[in-house]
Amino acid sequence: MLSEKSFIRIAILSTALVPAAVQQANAQATQLERLELEAESDDILVQDGYVAKQDRIGTKVDTPISEIPQAISVVTQDQIEDQKPRTLNETLGYTASANPNSFGFDARYDAFYLRGFPAFYTGFFRDGLRQYNGPSAWFKTEPYGIEGLTVLKGPASSLYGISGPGGMVNLVTKRPKDETYREVEVLGGTHDRVQAAFDLSGPANEDGTLLYRMTGLGRIADTELPGFPDDKFYFAPAVTYKPDEDTKLTVLAEVSRAVNGGTAFFYNPSYGEVSDIYSGDPDWNDFVSLQGRIGYEFEHRFSDLLTVRQNVRLNGVDADLQYSGLYNTGAPDLARYWGHYTETMKSFVADNMAQFEFDTGPVKHVAVAGVDYGWTDYDAYNATSYVSIEDIAGMTPSFSGSQQMHQVGAYIHDQMQWNGFTLFASGRHDWVSSRSKDYTSTETSQDDQAFSGRIGLSYRTDWGIIPYANYSTSFAPNLGFVYDYGTNTRRVARPTKGEQVEVGVKYEVPDRNITLGAAFFNIDQTDGVVYDGTFDDAGNQIQRQLDLNSRGLELEAAASFDNGFDLLASYTYMRMEIVKGVAGTEGNELSSSPNHVFSIWGNYTFNSGALQGLGLGAGLRYVGESFGDDANTFKNDDRAFVDLAMSYDFGARSPKLDGVKFQVNVKNLFDERKPVCTAANCYWDEGRSIMGSLRRRF
Repeated sequence: MLSEKSFIRIAILSTALVPAAVQQANAQATQLERLELEAESDDILVQDGYVAKQDRIGTKVDTPISEIPQAISVVTQDQIEDQKPRTLNETLGYTASANPNSFGFDARYDAFYLRGFPAFYTGFFRDGLRQYNGPSAWFKTEPYGIEGLTVLKGPASSLYGISGPGGMVNLVTKRPKDETYREVEVLGGTHDRVQAAFDLSGPANEDGTLLYRMTGLGRIADTELPGFPDDKFYFAPAVTYKPDEDTKLTVLAEVSRAVNGGTAFFYNPSYGEVSDIYSGDPDWNDFVSLQGRIGYEFEHRFSDLLTVRQNVRLNGVDADLQYSGLYNTGAPDLARYWGHYTETMKSFVADNMAQFEFDTGPVKHVAVAGVDYGWTDYDAYNATSYVSIEDIAGMTPSFSGSQQMHQVGAYIHDQMQWNGFTLFASGRHDWVSSRSKDYTSTETSQDDQAFSGRIGLSYRTDWGIIPYANYSTSFAPNLGFVYDYGTNTRRVARPTKGEQVEVGVKYEVPDRNITLGAAFFNIDQTDGVVYDGTFDDAGNQIQRQLDLNSRGLELEAAASFDNGFDLLASYTYMRMEIVKGVAGTEGNELSSSPNHVFSIWGNYTFNSGALQGLGLGAGLRYVGESFGDDANTFKNDDRAFVDLAMSYDFGARSPKLDGVKFQVNVKNLFDERKPVCTAANCYWDEGRSIMGSLRRRF
């Protein structure tokens, strides 16, 4: 649980800020006309309801999403507010080809797959910059702190360097708004969940050249697992300075302290079977994570031809993990062990680019050239006891591994438009140097370099239908060590490489806020990193590398209608084949990779009549059957989760309560809990949860 000092900080935050802000809102309510205040800034991600219009992640320049010849999904601010996700995994629950369902309930990590490939090490980006994770020191996302996210499907190394073949998730941090915006919220729910949050933004001076935003959250919560908390303190300040229309500097920062449970695993009595016996020890189960980031985005427009940008960020994560487990000794009762793992992860990223806009005859060009640099460093320590909690508490964890990595990349991109055609051409070369040390203090060094490219073509018809095709590649050096199949020798992981062919069509319905998309993709990957479910002598999970092929079809729709109805729908068919791996698995499907995934979500708000202000939402997430191990000897059952939402906007009836909204969200309404096995390690789905929130904007 949180320390006494941390609890006091959160209590002060909840009791001081919330009432004061509500009093101010009540004082002003009778003086202001009813306004629809939106949380999103529309700075680098332009959105309208559930539909995203423009983003710069696919190209590094502001581009209409429909013109990018690559599949892109966006989770908008309105979707986040309506669904109230607690984690990044939940935020991705209604996104095509995103699979956050492979490890059951585990609030410790944001572990998800994109187009069948694990993306939790190579697929994290924030504000266009790579978000590095260590083996266990992961930078964890707070959904309340973002104004949306973009999922770029398939390889993206031609612009972003280190990334995986399945794609990348880019988190868009809440940014300062040029209008006054205030929000306070209190939330309560199952498992004694209590949360208070605030979000304040607007001009800081009279001429509007200085903008600010402060976003904060405090939470005390238990979960369905005994001794497994979900506590958090989060604060994210941001400042934008705009001395003129051509220059802008935005500083983004965060400090966060989270306390989760250290063990999310249930005892597996036999191969491919999970019991109801929770492996964690409630008396030794705190996973304390302290994380921080600070960086800036600078942009200056010299002329119609040239704009320059520099984006920089420094990150740090300190993780202190208490965990435990059960094992069978043949005695009537299971025996227990306890572990203590600590890790520090530091990283720095900087991206320098120049944007050029020019014409060559009838062809319009938007070109980008740049150089970026990344540095990361982690150290890990571990201790294990088979005696008692007192024994492990008295141990000093011993060194279990470290790695430092430096990466430099140079890239160029040109998007050309002519008579409805848009041609994208991107190329990049990366140089990566890593130095690793294992738990025996044996040092190894490795230098990698690779070229990544992308070429894509789309054509906008007069009817709003946009067919497209692309070919792209990826390159991702891997942090940590792996074990070879067959020889079982330990070595530094080789880079993961991938290449994709994708064809698809996008449709913007004329005069409607509706987008439809379909894509067929084929991705080949070499030297992908996966966990095999076992541990080395230092207590680290063993990773191996294998070759995979992902092939599938995506269908996706997003719509926001003028009558108050918002809709999301997606379907993915995918087959994930092991091309090269452990003996007996080649040609099989990768474990926990369902062939069919379907989701649909709708939310309707009454804009008139007796029910004006009432909002009703419902969603279905269906995950099809999958194999529970790479040998394909048994299957995970399919599962369906139903989610509900109900809200009431009091301001629709009373101007004095303008901006006040009550909302209830139910996740997994029918308490569907089935086992899901990945690499023959089996977990349980999370059961039903209910949350109620009261929010005021002014």
